[in-house]
Amino acid sequence: MDPVRYRILGTTQALRPDGTPVPVGGARLRALLTVLALRPGRTVPASLLVDEVWGVDTPADATGALQALVGRLRRVLGADAITSAESGYRLAVAPDDIDLHRFERLTGEGLRALADGNPAKAAEALDDALALWSGPALADLPDRTAEAARWETRHLDARRARLTAAVSLGEADTALPELTALCDTHPLDEPLQSLRLQALRATGRTAEALAAYEDVRQLLADRLGSDPGPELRALHGELLSVAP
Repeated sequence: MDPVRYRILGTTQALRPDGTPVPVGGARLRALLTVLALRPGRTVPASLLVDEVWGVDTPADATGALQALVGRLRRVLGADAITSAESGYRLAVAPDDIDLHRFERLTGEGLRALADGNPAKAAEALDDALALWSGPALADLPDRTAEAARWETRHLDARRARLTAAVSLGEADTALPELTALCDTHPLDEPLQSLRLQALRATGRTAEALAAYEDVRQLLADRLGSDPGPELRALHGELLSVAP
């Protein structure tokens, strides 16, 4: 019963080849699968597994507790799903069979296509990447703050790139609601703010774009004591040149 897909972008899940979920019950069991899935095909030291699965609540017999937990996970996933090494355990799976690693591959493809001037190809790859998210990254990892923050940042990169592709493809009007919401959530993200101004300009809303620039300029001054960067300033100059 070897599942071929694992999900850790949201609640941790294991999926059979036909797509039906394999019941992975228990918070510790899901945490163990999450830690292993973060490092597919690599041996994860037992000490690291104990630290990340139990955190400060390390059991007295940590080695025995880990062995028991691995045994339970093998009964769920299949005996060959997790292999043992002298120093730890390894999830026997290809990186692309885990949503997080597939997301990273597809995002990389999308960003490269965007840089190469192919927004249509970028949009296709980024749509596939973003569709893999079903909730907060690594939701079942007990201490997820630092690792999850890295992937949430990458998620934002993918969303920004997808919106950039949309504007390039003449879909600025469709992209504006999500773009505006993202700017409200990340008000100091200058590339995102610049993209919103471009989308407003593309839809003929130059006056709104100029007002939005002033809001961003004031926000940067108040919070950071700085002026907008070169990209935003250049865009502002372009907006002034076409403003009625």
